[in-house]
Amino acid sequence: MERMGRADTHVHTDYSGFNSLGLMSFPESVIEPEKQVDDARRRGLDVLCITDHNEVAGGILAQKYARRFGDIDVVVGDEVMTDQGEVIGLWMTEKLEKWLSPEEAVDLIHEQGGLAIAPHPFSVHVNGMQEKILDLPLDGIEVINGGHPDPYSNLMAQRVAERYPGRWAAVSGSDAHSLYTAGYNWTEFKGRTEDDFRKAILHRKTVPVGVPAPVLGQVQWSMEVVWGGQKLMYKSLRGKLPEVKDNSLVHKINTVSDIKKATGIVAGFAYQFPLTVMLATLLSVSFLKTRARKALREMDVRMAGIDSIIADREAPSDERPE
Repeated sequence: MERMGRADTHVHTDYSGFNSLGLMSFPESVIEPEKQVDDARRRGLDVLCITDHNEVAGGILAQKYARRFGDIDVVVGDEVMTDQGEVIGLWMTEKLEKWLSPEEAVDLIHEQGGLAIAPHPFSVHVNGMQEKILDLPLDGIEVINGGHPDPYSNLMAQRVAERYPGRWAAVSGSDAHSLYTAGYNWTEFKGRTEDDFRKAILHRKTVPVGVPAPVLGQVQWSMEVVWGGQKLMYKSLRGKLPEVKDNSLVHKINTVSDIKKATGIVAGFAYQFPLTVMLATLLSVSFLKTRARKALREMDVRMAGIDSIIADREAPSDERPE
């Protein structure tokens, strides 16, 4: 039997910018687009989707780099923040503005000839669109997100997809911001090329495979971005960090004051201390478990609510309640 093609539908590079946690800012990823392509080739992927936050430049660079090999296709994507959660556009030519409505974002993705995917729709800790997915002409939803080791987020998405087969393509993306968190899950499809993959999404013939990355991988990613951020700040302090077109992370570091750069470097060393990393890990795991337990208790009620919403949407107009 011929091997199915493999695609990772959700991968980030150092073009994904930065995030904030309280008073701290840190890079989302410090992995260059070319390194993500090299790693995907080592893992035997046929299609790699670069989906940086609110940006397509990293995906375009990765696509150009991949063309020299001929054994992997790169799809340019954009994980854009709407005013009601995130949506991924695949096969994008231009990035979208942040804070559009979900309806506007999906329409603009389709106008570019792209496909719209809801990442981590029922997440308990990042911006998923939740029940809003029921109102949108989405092409797929992520039922396995590699960055969600909690027992609820992926399970809820899987239950919804299984309850309504054919409504969306079910996809599995690593959401890898680091090489440490890639390779644990992917989407299978008939064929090997990006065109085959696109057809599989449109015909709802995708097969989600794998499991989320282990917590250890997430810890390694956090240490990687802190250390990577420190190196960039040090280069910037010395005046040796040139601007990179469309790279908001580099621009951010170059525009903060030298005092903030120095403070960030010192704070980074404090985070790398083993006891600090262990404490941060324990707190984050406890936070996820608490939220997931509460959500699990309410899952059946929530499923009933989704059933009611879909039944209302699909009822003839003269039978809908006023």
